[in-house]
Amino acid sequence: MSETAKAPAKAAQADAHSNRWKALTFIALAQLMVVLDATIVNIALPSAQQDLGISDGNRQWVVTAYALAFGGLLLFGGRIADLWGRKRAFVAGLVGFAGASALGGAATNEAMMFGARALQGAFGALLAPAALSLLAVMFTEPKERAKAFGIYGAIAGGGGAVGFILGGILTEYLDWRWTFFVNIPFAVVAAAGAYFVIREPEGGRNRSPLDIPGVVLSTLGLVSLVYGFTRAESDGWGDSTTVGLFIASAVLLAAFVLTESKVKAPLLPLRVITERNRGGVYLSLGLAIIAMFGLFLFLTYYLQIVKGYSPVKTGFAFLPMIGGMMVGSTQIGTRLMTRVAPRLLMGPGFLVAAVGMLLLTQLEIGSSYASVILPSMVLLGLGMGTAFMPAMSLATQGVEPRDAGVASAMVNTSQQVGGAIGTALLNTIAASATTSYIKDHIGGAASKSQQQLVQLEGQVHGYTNAIWFAVGILVIAATIAVTFINTGRPDVTSVSDAGAGDGIEDEVKVPVIAH
Repeated sequence: MSETAKAPAKAAQADAHSNRWKALTFIALAQLMVVLDATIVNIALPSAQQDLGISDGNRQWVVTAYALAFGGLLLFGGRIADLWGRKRAFVAGLVGFAGASALGGAATNEAMMFGARALQGAFGALLAPAALSLLAVMFTEPKERAKAFGIYGAIAGGGGAVGFILGGILTEYLDWRWTFFVNIPFAVVAAAGAYFVIREPEGGRNRSPLDIPGVVLSTLGLVSLVYGFTRAESDGWGDSTTVGLFIASAVLLAAFVLTESKVKAPLLPLRVITERNRGGVYLSLGLAIIAMFGLFLFLTYYLQIVKGYSPVKTGFAFLPMIGGMMVGSTQIGTRLMTRVAPRLLMGPGFLVAAVGMLLLTQLEIGSSYASVILPSMVLLGLGMGTAFMPAMSLATQGVEPRDAGVASAMVNTSQQVGGAIGTALLNTIAASATTSYIKDHIGGAASKSQQQLVQLEGQVHGYTNAIWFAVGILVIAATIAVTFINTGRPDVTSVSDAGAGDGIEDEVKVPVIAH
């Protein structure tokens, strides 16, 4: 290729390079919107249920419709991003998410609400992998990648807690409908910024035909898995439908893996998940999310029901954890990522979070926020933030550009499935322990006030029992991170053409793993 022909390509590359930090602002804003939506609606649910006349039996579908669409379509969304281009998928996801949010905010009955939530989940499944894969292909120099993924990791980890604050404020001072409408300005700003600022690097698309059997099998398998855990929480693990869903999920996902090993252009190339380091990230991250979702659930109940906090006060009580996550992700993780191997951040990070969780096993009715909950939240935030940042980066590092979308989707899938497992499994453990405690102690309670006290003590006993399991899960996550992940710290090597070719990548810096 002549120098004249190369000039426009190099100019486009330089433009993309100079705009990448501006682009990060809009990618982070979109990620915050998606993560916020996972928790912000929970705070508004009681008010929405009353206004729309949703029955107690059906109210779970406000959460479940979103979870099923999001979890079931993530791999498909990641593949669409690889096929269409990440920028196009990102903007389309934002526009669709804004439209679905407007529909939810304007809902007049339960069917309209459930439909809006399912649409939000579907467009979120397109948006989330596109956002992470854009980071993966735009930030390749290790130090810059560390900073970018530090910001992204802090938002991914702490955004859910911010959702409690924002959801509480909007519900308490405005109206539950604003927990939906608030997404619209987020989406409009992020979409407009992305359209004008993001310049996706050339040559990263996967134009292979879409793997339709893979799409059907993965979607049905993941929907069955997520719905199985949702049913287990409400109807019990021995319920015939719950068991049937788990069996169906196992069969469908096994068929999916078999299909992917045979087809020429798989939806999820097995090379993405069988690589030792990425497999270790997906597994350890999913386990950590199980523990995290349990924490959000139990602390919210504890603070509101046992301590009598308002929704807004409960949200602000989570702020120390958000602060800890930001420090762990943007300061500790970012500064050390280019100096030490990822496993030396992830393993200790999960263990620090486990120590924070361990403090919460000491919860009692009269426990002080300052002496028990505050230090545990700081430790949890620091640990998770430090671990999440290298995990997010490593999950897409070294993957072929054409697979960046599905590799990113696997990160979101491990988080989504982990969240579903965490909510169902830990809630079941807590409920069982609470029932046993009340059964053993209610006989000695003569007055109504004593019986209420036993009820509260039983709830706290249930929470602490489940939190012990969460501690164990975090220790397992740390063990997997240290043993599975064996890549060294990233180093930087300049790639020069040395007369070997005329591609535009002649002067691009690429990460090389130092062992």
